[in-house]
Amino acid sequence: MRRMLASVGGVGLAVMLSQFPEYAQQYTQRLGGAVDELRVVTADFDNAAQEAGLDRDGALDRYQSSSDTFLADRGESMERTFVRYDQLSQTLQKIQGADPLERFKNLPSFLDTDIGRRTLENYQPAVPVTMEGLFYAAAGFGLGYLVVSGLVRFCALPFRRRRLYYRS
Repeated sequence: MRRMLASVGGVGLAVMLSQFPEYAQQYTQRLGGAVDELRVVTADFDNAAQEAGLDRDGALDRYQSSSDTFLADRGESMERTFVRYDQLSQTLQKIQGADPLERFKNLPSFLDTDIGRRTLENYQPAVPVTMEGLFYAAAGFGLGYLVVSGLVRFCALPFRRRRLYYRS
């Protein structure tokens, strides 16, 4: 009975962990799309500033020094856009340069909550046919088997028969 339950636990965790590479891949694609779009916005702003004879900082200063609150607010919004672009670009480079174990270990620090949430909302499970997916499945099976087996043994302790030894 213990082995059967442990095997079920192992298979369950294997299925769950084998999905990590697919989630990481879908997250990376979304992150890359966000970086690409922010690159377009940033380049468009920089080109418009250059055509006006300004650099980015000069153009932002002009926005912020405006007495028009709409323009001043728009300048602050563009600053936040540039900061987000830099952060997401750096994160994308880190993820793309990480090996499978680094990605797993550091995923929480890589996650942008907005992109991560949207990835989960639209996540599509996949059968792990890569070596990375099979590695996570095998690790999940082993870990799940050991955890469930240990739990079953622990829960069965009060019901275990004790052998009595009689000396004659």
